[in-house]
Amino acid sequence: MQGDSALGRALALVRELRQRCPWDRAQTPQTLRPYLVEEALELDQAIQTDDPEAMRDEMGDLLLHLAFQIVIAEERSQFNAEVVTRTLEEKMWRRHPHLFAEGGRGSSGDHAGWELVKRREPRAGGKRGTLAGLPPTLPALLMAYRLQERAAGIGFDWPDVKGPLAKVKEEIGELEKELGAGRREQIDEEIGDLLFATVNLARKLGAEPAQALERANAKFTKRFEKVEKLAEERGLEMGRASLEELDKLWDEVKKTNPRL
Repeated sequence: MQGDSALGRALALVRELRQRCPWDRAQTPQTLRPYLVEEALELDQAIQTDDPEAMRDEMGDLLLHLAFQIVIAEERSQFNAEVVTRTLEEKMWRRHPHLFAEGGRGSSGDHAGWELVKRREPRAGGKRGTLAGLPPTLPALLMAYRLQERAAGIGFDWPDVKGPLAKVKEEIGELEKELGAGRREQIDEEIGDLLFATVNLARKLGAEPAQALERANAKFTKRFEKVEKLAEERGLEMGRASLEELDKLWDEVKKTNPRL
């Protein structure tokens, strides 16, 4: 792990930085955390845009931060790269008994088996259970997806798409009822239930909801920008134009750019 391996070179670089640069030496896992999250999101953006050059650069930045965390842990005698890798290997061996367990050759693995093995493992804080261990800082949309995915992994799932589709319709009905009653707290709760049910429907359809929403956001942005351009060309002032006028422009953009 140490030698001339890619990770070994990254670790050696960070050790040198820690020795020679006051700023790098002053960093802790906590001070580096915002940058680590930022780099992970930048890599996610590069993957989303399918940009190999950007992916390469962002993976390098992320590798640097992982190396920083390992080197600081080494300095504190907490763990090192060898321990990290061994822990990873043991976890993968444990979660792929169909590949590595004695007598497991030839059997097939599936996500349900993966979740069942994970359920028996202690989570953060020593908790066990299907839903334990998900970081509370996960974006709400991703959290909903992972909760449902884990529950489905142990068999708590609709047999087909009809169930979640009916649930979405049910939640819309409950929201309409609360809107009629004007109860603010219950309205917020029903909005949450509707979003949760919609995520479940997306999962059952094989769609990743965060990516689907990103595409919808991008589509809305492009269409709205074209509406603004049309409004300017026709002497309409955004903010003063009527909703009817804007709706007509929106319909025109949709008609002339159906795939946008």
